[in-house]
Parts: sequence; C-alpha cells; structure tokens
Amino acid sequence: MGGMRLGFTPFNAELDYEAAFPLAAELGLDLEVAYDLHEAFPLPGARELRATGEALGVGFTLHLPFVELNPASLIPSVRKLSQERLLRALEFGEALGAKVGVLHTGLIPVRHPVAERLAWEALEETLALLRDPPLPVALENLALWERDLVRGPEELRRLLERHPHFGFCLDVGHALVELGPKGPFRYLEALGDRLIHLHLHDNHGRRDDHLPVGSGRVPWEGLAPFLRGFSGTAALEVVGGPEGVRRSVERLAALLAP
Repeated sequence: MGGMRLGFTPFNAELDYEAAFPLAAELGLDLEVAYDLHEAFPLPGARELRATGEALGVGFTLHLPFVELNPASLIPSVRKLSQERLLRALEFGEALGAKVGVLHTGLIPVRHPVAERLAWEALEETLALLRDPPLPVALENLALWERDLVRGPEELRRLLERHPHFGFCLDVGHALVELGPKGPFRYLEALGDRLIHLHLHDNHGRRDDHLPVGSGRVPWEGLAPFLRGFSGTAALEVVGGPEGVRRSVERLAALLAP
C-alpha cells in the first residue's frame, strides 16, 4: 500500500477481537478500535489489547466516542459529560499506543441562528479543552444529516485553522454522500495539508452504507494517485465480515499497484 498504513474497524465488519486480531495479522493490517464499545461492553482493556497487538504485529488507531455524545451540545451538563468521555477516551488511546484518534465534530438539534451560534461556541470550548492531546487527533468530515453541525470543506477548514493542534480525517464515503463524486477531491483540495488519517469504504451516494471498496460510486480510480502518495494511517470501515475486509484490501492493492 505504498507508505500508507492500513487498518480496519472490527465494529463495521461485525467481528469480535478474537476474530479481528488473526485477520489483521494475516493481512498485515492495524485495527481501528471503537471506544464506544469499550464503554458499553466488558471488553479487554487498552493495555491488554496493546499486548496482543505487539505479539501479533498489529497496531491501532482509535475512533473517539460518538454514540450519544455531542461536543457541541447546547446543554452545559451534556457538553461536560461529552468532554469527560473524550478525555477518558484519549487516556485509553494513549495506553493503547494508538497512532491517531478520530473525532466527530458535533450535532445541532435545530437549524436556528441562536442554536447555531451556541453550538459553535460549545464546539470551540470542547476543542480548546482538548488542545494538548496525548496522541494526534483528526477531525472527521460528516455532513450526512441536517443535524451535523460542521458542513462542507470550507467550514471544516476554518475550524481547523482556529485549532491548529488537530489534523483532518477524510472519510471518502461521507464526502460522496454530502457532495457527490467530486466530494473527496473538494475536501482534499481544501484540507489536504492537514490530512493525517483516512476512512475508506463505499456507497451509492445516497447514504452511508460502508460497503467494501469498489462496491459503490466512490471514485477510486481518480483517488489512486493521491492514495499512492499518502503516508499516513487509514482504516477500512466496511461491512461484509472477513470477506468484505479481504475484498477491500485486494481492490486497494490492485488499484495502487505501480
């Protein structure tokens, strides 16, 4: 995969760690850990996961919490809880030895001028609180629903300019749903210099299906030159179990072959 370090998310592939670790070791992949699952279920701790990974040659990236979490919440007590969860997740990521943590930027309950102003102020407060993270943190493009606060590459660019301690995670599937086939390229043009992580999966442009690579309308051929030169981390967020992961790895390898 050139200089890119590729992984996959067991959560999307519906694999537990007992199945995910051997698959990752076999394919030479990392695992992107979903912190939400570690809050909800009795799963191995960060140090146990790290020891298993070190034994198998499997590294990690971390998806910071997003389930029932809103770093842009208008309600101070909800926002405070979101901030506390994010700080705990970053401690988890540090113990895990995660290469990067991916952060969703928050939700807004209604598109009203007052609500928008308060939500932006709340998000700025949360990001300022995380200004010295123990691992690199990448803000992910969303804009899948009206409730997603940050919309479009220019808005995300301005946010990252105000918070230079964060990087950018390009989710190619989200960009396709939001802006059509030109979406990934528009985000790369605006934010390529801040890019540290990728989420790779496919869809047909209508919703966030997380299909295996090559199964939808993401313009992979057009993205190939960029992917060949990318030296950061990436995670396959694909459904379809082990076969979905294998098929995605094979299609990427063929796409990126010299």
